[in-house]
Amino acid sequence: MTQSTHNRAAELHNLASHAHATAAEAHGKGDHRTAHELSRQAMEHSQNAHQYSYQLAVESEEHATK
Repeated sequence: MTQSTHNRAAELHNLASHAHATAAEAHGKGDHRTAHELSRQAMEHSQNAHQYSYQLAVESEEHATK
């Protein structure tokens, strides 16, 4: 795996983390509509990060068994 591949996985995880933090801040301010939308985005980023990381693990395992 190249470093850029791992950087992309880290970037996706950071996007999810930032969206979660921003949603919590909006919720704390009573802006529940914005918090809900940011939570939805956070979940989407988390799912993308998980899927990307999982695919990296599968490809890494396939490469190691060759």
